[in-house]
Amino acid sequence: MRSYNVAVVGAAGLVGQKILEILAERDFPVGGLTLMATARSAGQTQEFRGRPYTIAEARPDLFEGVDLAFFAASSTASEELAPEAARRGAVVIDKSAVFRMKEGVPLVVPEVNPEALDGHRGIIASPNCSTIQMVLVLAPIQRARPIKRVVVSTYQSVSGTGREAVEELKAQTRDVLADRPAAPNVYPHQIAFNILPHIDKFAPDGYTLEEVKMIQETRKILSLPDLPITATTARVPTYVGHAESVNIELAGPLEPDEVRAILRLAPGVAVVDDPAHNQYPLPVEAAGRDDTLVGRVRTDPSVPYGLNLWIVSDNLRKGAATNAVQIAEALIARNRL
Repeated sequence: MRSYNVAVVGAAGLVGQKILEILAERDFPVGGLTLMATARSAGQTQEFRGRPYTIAEARPDLFEGVDLAFFAASSTASEELAPEAARRGAVVIDKSAVFRMKEGVPLVVPEVNPEALDGHRGIIASPNCSTIQMVLVLAPIQRARPIKRVVVSTYQSVSGTGREAVEELKAQTRDVLADRPAAPNVYPHQIAFNILPHIDKFAPDGYTLEEVKMIQETRKILSLPDLPITATTARVPTYVGHAESVNIELAGPLEPDEVRAILRLAPGVAVVDDPAHNQYPLPVEAAGRDDTLVGRVRTDPSVPYGLNLWIVSDNLRKGAATNAVQIAEALIARNRL
């Protein structure tokens, strides 16, 4: 099998490190490897397959000879450097929100819409973590019965913000348990033992940009531009694993047992739904797994053909790094890399 020269931008961050871990786990055919980050992280080392690699400060010339570039950095870095990488012949898989809604840029979850990769022009966007886990579950249901409306509320872990947020939760937890004030820094309010209905900036209409992302990205991935969907996203004091309460209204009847049967056959989805024995998706159970867990499937009698679902996924793996690596694998399988 051919090997590929790979670059990881943002290699010092949680997602960048997870990309390296998953490339090794999945035995991705890495030939050369270039690690990049901001000036602050340049000079640090990361290990890959038992060998240390020094992280360089990201700059355009480092993409010469790179076949595949994973971007797990800031939106600013993606906006500045992803086009430079693509110009030099690399295929870019970007985790930021910069390119997701741009015309001509595929927004891809490989289990849902791999065909979108066929028309790529050098840059491919990986969706928001909370969008990925929801569309993995919605897509097979949509194929069985068209979805008329979606209402989603999320409960998102602090690792979605980054390493500093994880450390802030740890520090605040210690402070609260010691009866000391828990000073916020990363978030506008204390996150330990608290819930913040605030992820990303607020738009003038009162929605946060995280909520807007979920709405727009879900429509694009499912090719349902007029799908009625509304979202409320919240940050909760868990380290890894995003949870979602999803309510859907279908165009026709679909019983919970039928939904569970459909989802058991869906790639990337694991049904955990035995409430009589306290079996349902939990962030601590999803952490470290690539499957998205779904359970608490039940009828919503308040609307015709309504269903409720509870969806949980590891936001660092399938919500970010694993999806990016799977995109690369799909590009190889479809002869697009």
